[in-house]
Amino acid sequence: MPSKITLGPITRAQNSCSVEVSIESGKVVDARCGVDFFRGFELILKGRDPRDAGYLSQRICGICSAAHGTAAAMALEDAAQIRPPRNGALLRNLILGADFMQDHFRHFYIYGLPDYVEGPDMGPFAQGYTKGFRLSKKKNDLLMKHYKQALDIARLNHEMVTLLAGKAPHNQGLLAGGCTVPPAADILAEFQSKLKKVRAFIKDVMMTDMMVLAETYSDYYHIGTRSADFLEFGLFTHPENSQKRTFPSGALINGQNKEVNSSLIAEHLRNSWYDEEAGAQHPAQGKTIPNREKTGAYSWVKAPRYDGKSVEGGPLARLWIKGDYQRGVSVMDRNMARVLETEKIADLMVQWLAELEPGKPVFKSFKMPSKAEGIGLTGAMRGPLGHWLKIEKGRIAHYQIITPTAWNFSPRDASGQLGPVEEALIGTTIEDEKEPVEIGRVIRSFDICSACASH
Repeated sequence: MPSKITLGPITRAQNSCSVEVSIESGKVVDARCGVDFFRGFELILKGRDPRDAGYLSQRICGICSAAHGTAAAMALEDAAQIRPPRNGALLRNLILGADFMQDHFRHFYIYGLPDYVEGPDMGPFAQGYTKGFRLSKKKNDLLMKHYKQALDIARLNHEMVTLLAGKAPHNQGLLAGGCTVPPAADILAEFQSKLKKVRAFIKDVMMTDMMVLAETYSDYYHIGTRSADFLEFGLFTHPENSQKRTFPSGALINGQNKEVNSSLIAEHLRNSWYDEEAGAQHPAQGKTIPNREKTGAYSWVKAPRYDGKSVEGGPLARLWIKGDYQRGVSVMDRNMARVLETEKIADLMVQWLAELEPGKPVFKSFKMPSKAEGIGLTGAMRGPLGHWLKIEKGRIAHYQIITPTAWNFSPRDASGQLGPVEEALIGTTIEDEKEPVEIGRVIRSFDICSACASH
């Protein structure tokens, strides 16, 4: 008879998610991942001015808000058939890039590192796991020092967002049509100064810390594995062509990388706390009808599938599809890809900063359509993010969002197919059921954000 472990709330993952695993002969043989609270942003947005979506949807998450602002802006631009001017596109990339980096810093150091580094007997480390730490005292102390430094580096990135977008998180400067802050010389000089410090930390500290973890915990290249089935909507638009992305879109299914066809997306509700009206539905038609008493359900997260397949998103998916990193699919591969992506984004931002043209427009005005539909698809910190918008009589008549964590942390679908994190947990060896540190390492390698997932 398998034993069961229930962890919830899972710390350093927005604290509202839980997992139940069944263990037999020391290995995970089954897993159920769930999110335990409902926030209802899709319902909140109905009836509002479409321009409100960019600001309200950012409140879905405090750590990846610029991604939601970007997707909402793209959805309205698609509906209104406009594109931002060149400067607007570059500024948007810089705002989103800075927000990406602060997220990656915080995940790698603040959320992820405590799984591998033994902290002091004080908050937030007190009463944590006592087993499974392997680093020498010298290396452990060095990474703890970098843990503290990373707080300042992450803050620098939020300061960069604030310079170009007014505030962080939940910025006010990124909107449909472009951006609000023109690239003045003094602002760009300060932005460049902060970016220089961030890049130095990535190259001199973060990359080395990642190599230390990879060497010390090399067995985690074989833990948290699953098939290389990935999805990415494309990240950072080209200033001359909004359809072209620096990190390309792609759907890697059964070893074949194909162009993304958004019509192949469907959300399953069988094991989610929502009423089902017509089975799995495309988000353009899908509805959000909460039902906490639904029999058999175990999560507020819906189960999105691409062409019927459970797919993973995030830095590993992006770099794999781009062809930059294809070593494997595991805990350590996800961690490595996140650090490599941070370095790539920092280098790209130097280029975008140099391409800005002072005095040129940053925003294109437009007439709000009375009736229209739009889709905003972008890469986000944890994977593919999509906003689906329908406008009627100048107001939001329908709004659906599929977040990266919904893809990664989804429950089973109507056919019983597991979500990516559930799949990755299967086969994980648990050395001590009283301190199952391995479970947290697998889950946090996906950079789970349950606040996003249960919007």
